Amino acid sequence: MPMQLQLIPADTRMEASADGASFNISESATRTFLCRLTVTDQIEQESLDVSIWGSADGETWPKRPLLKLPQQFYRGTTKLVLDLSLRPEVKFIRARWDLNRWGRVAPTPMFVGGMDLVEVPPMSRETPTKRLVLAAG
Repeated sequence: MPMQLQLIPADTRMEASADGASFNISESATRTFLCRLTVTDQIEQESLDVSIWGSADGETWPKRPLLKLPQQFYRGTTKLVLDLSLRPEVKFIRARWDLNRWGRVAPTPMFVGGMDLVEVPPMSRETPTKRLVLAAG
């Protein structure tokens, strides 16, 4: 059964920059995840930056993220793939969100949304594949 993680629980109200909970991914078969960030509400003149961080022990986190999602300004869904197959030292992951606000209106930023990860299952060797035949010419 593929792993399913909610790095940011659905309908989380984000009003300040923060780190999410860490998740142990050492049991993942493929170490590859489809990440889906969904923003369901926001106010004008603000931005949301979400990144995914990795750790070997769940306590020490590096200075750079594993993945940065595109900056968000509006409602919608963004999908990216996180491939950790070549990073065996990463045993834990967590999300970080950074909020920015500008303009002359209320100084507190506000986004509502969530981010879930679904493990990409391994390909079966028995899965038939079609080969393209290139015509000479």
